[in-house]
Amino acid sequence: MTQLDDLHRRAAALTRRLDVVARDLADVAAAVGAPDATDSDLLPDLGLLDAEVARLERSVAIARRRQLVRTLPVRGRVALLHHVLARLRRAAPPPPVPPQEGAPHSGTAREREAAIGERLGRLIVLRTELDRAQQDLLVSYRRWIGRSLGARQARRRGARRGRVAASNSPLSPRVSVLTAVYNTPEQLLLQQLQSVAGQTFVDFEHILVDDGSPDDTVRRVLDRASTADRRRVVVHRAVNGGIVAASCDALQRARGEYIALVDHDDLLDPVALEQMVAALDSNPAAVLAYSDHDILTASGRPFDPFYKPDFSPERLRGQNYITHFVVARREAVNAVGGFRDGYDGAQDHDLVLRLGEVGPVVHVPGVLYHWRQAPDSVAADENAKPYAFDAGRRAVADHCARVGIDATVLHGSLRGTYTVRRRLSSTPLVSVVIPTRGSSGVVWDKVRYYVVDAVASIEANSTYPSVEYIVVADSVTPPAVLEELARVGGDKLRIVPFDEPFNFSRKCNVGADAASGDALLFLNDDTELIAPDSIGEFVGHLQSTDVGMVGARLLFADGRLQHGGHLYADGPIHSLFGWPGSAVGPQRMCTIPRECSGVTAAAAAMRREVFDAVGRFDEAFPVNFNDVDLCLRVRREGYRIVWTPAAQWYHFESVTRVAGHTQDELDLLLGRWREELNHDVYFNPCLLPGRNDWLPRPMLSGISADVLGGR
Repeated sequence: MTQLDDLHRRAAALTRRLDVVARDLADVAAAVGAPDATDSDLLPDLGLLDAEVARLERSVAIARRRQLVRTLPVRGRVALLHHVLARLRRAAPPPPVPPQEGAPHSGTAREREAAIGERLGRLIVLRTELDRAQQDLLVSYRRWIGRSLGARQARRRGARRGRVAASNSPLSPRVSVLTAVYNTPEQLLLQQLQSVAGQTFVDFEHILVDDGSPDDTVRRVLDRASTADRRRVVVHRAVNGGIVAASCDALQRARGEYIALVDHDDLLDPVALEQMVAALDSNPAAVLAYSDHDILTASGRPFDPFYKPDFSPERLRGQNYITHFVVARREAVNAVGGFRDGYDGAQDHDLVLRLGEVGPVVHVPGVLYHWRQAPDSVAADENAKPYAFDAGRRAVADHCARVGIDATVLHGSLRGTYTVRRRLSSTPLVSVVIPTRGSSGVVWDKVRYYVVDAVASIEANSTYPSVEYIVVADSVTPPAVLEELARVGGDKLRIVPFDEPFNFSRKCNVGADAASGDALLFLNDDTELIAPDSIGEFVGHLQSTDVGMVGARLLFADGRLQHGGHLYADGPIHSLFGWPGSAVGPQRMCTIPRECSGVTAAAAAMRREVFDAVGRFDEAFPVNFNDVDLCLRVRREGYRIVWTPAAQWYHFESVTRVAGHTQDELDLLLGRWREELNHDVYFNPCLLPGRNDWLPRPMLSGISADVLGGR
């Protein structure tokens, strides 16, 4: 058995152990909810499981710690994980610990369940990281890059003659590669120059502007490089003016049809220009193309690839998810004003926002750009350039003003993210449509009638002033529930009787017919409002005429994520299902509004005109997939669907009916939308289909910056 075979066996054993811990913790979670549970009953199990979860997390974290894994060669990584797994296997369970204030077995039922849910969520995230760790170690990302580059050597050699001819051609190049240079270490600058020179696409010029570097080495390297390859155009600024000034000088010298932006210490994949030019050539209306990227460590090893969605303007307002690699039409760049003074550090975000306002944007999947983690780079330390984030906030605010979004733009909860707080031009009546049969159940040790509490939570907590409640009630709904609803909802309530066989789609349509509002909020009865501004957040997004539907962050009773937007890759699933409700998600996707291919109708809002225009809920889907079908019709009509974490409800899913679907519903869905359900434009073909956690496909993985404590 080889060392890698042994590692694979041990990693699989660790995964099985994780399964056991997860089952044990689920049993404890059930015990916590039992009416007769006592602290003394739960204490031993919780003490052992807390220690086991912590030990599992430590094992993976140690194996992938920044200062070790990122610098070890493959053999060293294998040996390290072998050692960690052996230590984990030898570890004995600790004795139970006495109760402490804030422990999961103390406090209210809600607090106890939330504490267990937090641990279950950590285990789900840990499973993702275990899968990623196996990819990192069994198939080294660095080795995959090496093979990938090696396979392209023949193409590079075959293009050599064309490169020489291009370097002596008087004709205008098709691409102008722009690079602002300042005090770049010699070796890194040479590597950058070589990565551009080694492109398989040869019809380009490389314009390098030295922004007054005090290090004379930079001048010598650039002058020597321009002599060696006539495609290089070097400009020396007498004084340092900042990256915007240097970029403006480079743009002024550009002659190409396209401009490509490459930082002074970053690297391009050999086929980067070839693929980006091909994408723009095949989309003549597009003004901009961008690719995926990864991070280069100080030692030159790539990790943490960012596999991006297709163009997502809402997400771009919340973070510059595009960053690198960007190629744009020079004519369009000049038309929108080029690089603007005063936006140093966020000049690329500002430019991309403006370009996205004037024409289509194309995404080229695949890592074509390697962003170096230099000590003074945002890739290494998000606090390295605080001025960049203020410039980014101003860039987003300017963009909102240009496109007619009346909003205040604030810094988000995480560095490099922004919160767009929309002001409401009016407060139209929102009709909250709630299908129900008056079911009851136990949540947090208390019996509740779900629909009553759903309405009561909005009445007690919502800040939105204009709502009505359209409750579509089955004939079996207990009279006591209807009486309590009338008391809670008052004159805002209208009860619509429904005596037909169960059909969720039909009930929603009947409710919409009875509604008076210009906006419809479809809400499951087993929900409870969390964020007071949720309905206002929905209305704010619906003010944009190109937004057809808005969905919410939904949490289970134990605080774990139930809904983070739909994901249509190998069928419809909920993004990051079961993750901790507090998780920021891969590339911070849980912290900002973003476009999705769909959202659940358990809490989703639409303008009535859009709902009617797309054909309402299809009643051929009585139980399942009705929201999936509706969302796909909304997108087919050209509308955006936005998921926002600022709108939040608890969703006590599956407590009012038996989960599952009929084969007829599934066959109908696949017959109508098979292609769309296997090609989610807000996913990425480099990610693993059928997974809801954004795990890359094998051979395309890298160490996660989130696990390493990075960006």
